[in-house]
Amino acid sequence: MAPKWRELADKLAEQIRGGDYAPGAQLPHIRKLVEAGEGSKSTVHAAYKALEAEGLVTSSRGHGTVVRQQVPLKRLGIARYDKAKWRDGDEVAFIADRVASGRSYRRNEQTQTVSLVEAPPAVSEAHGLPAGAEVYARARLVKEGEQPTHTLTSYYRPEHVEGTRIVDPTPGPAGRGGGFRVLYDAGYEIDHMKERVFARAATLDESKLLQLPPGEPVVELHRTTYTADGTVVEFAIGVHAASRFAWEYEFQVPDSATDKEDS
Repeated sequence: MAPKWRELADKLAEQIRGGDYAPGAQLPHIRKLVEAGEGSKSTVHAAYKALEAEGLVTSSRGHGTVVRQQVPLKRLGIARYDKAKWRDGDEVAFIADRVASGRSYRRNEQTQTVSLVEAPPAVSEAHGLPAGAEVYARARLVKEGEQPTHTLTSYYRPEHVEGTRIVDPTPGPAGRGGGFRVLYDAGYEIDHMKERVFARAATLDESKLLQLPPGEPVVELHRTTYTADGTVVEFAIGVHAASRFAWEYEFQVPDSATDKEDS
């Protein structure tokens, strides 16, 4: 016979999968389940920990135990940076992902802090700056509802962004079209990018900030953004909860042989 905590965990898991608790919904407080006769405090706690280990819920102080989104967001590749979205419209990259995923969004789901900092080594290298040079760091935490999905910190040379909305700490995107539109209006039209992604273990601070279940890794993104003449106008580092995204890329297949024949 299965232990009482396992029976309760299986019962709650069935309710979650059946839609009784929707993604983002908070499970009852432990005390309420104890009062309802579902078991002792330790039994309910063990059941909740089992659900967390199975990836069905996340638990954190101040937020309780919350049902996780089971269908990951699409994290678009080239399509999320389409100029028609941010130059001619108002669809910044994280919103483009939500639209492609058929999910709702609110602008207050992106918060930010802006500060002038000494460039970390990777940032100095990307921007071609000497050690100790100062850059603007625009750090964002992005959520879906109450659940954090990822962080993204963009680093800029001061001479590119001083006096623009990029250095305005007001929460939310940097105005209509976001940071890329601000750069465009300042005379720095983005032309091409390089992205590098890799998985790694989350730090304790990242696990807390992103409300990750025990053992969940993160996917780290390094994005370098260039103008047509090769000037780096942004270097960004993102940390994404691995289970909350499906990375999707669609692109033309190069044919270098044909290009050489044409030349």
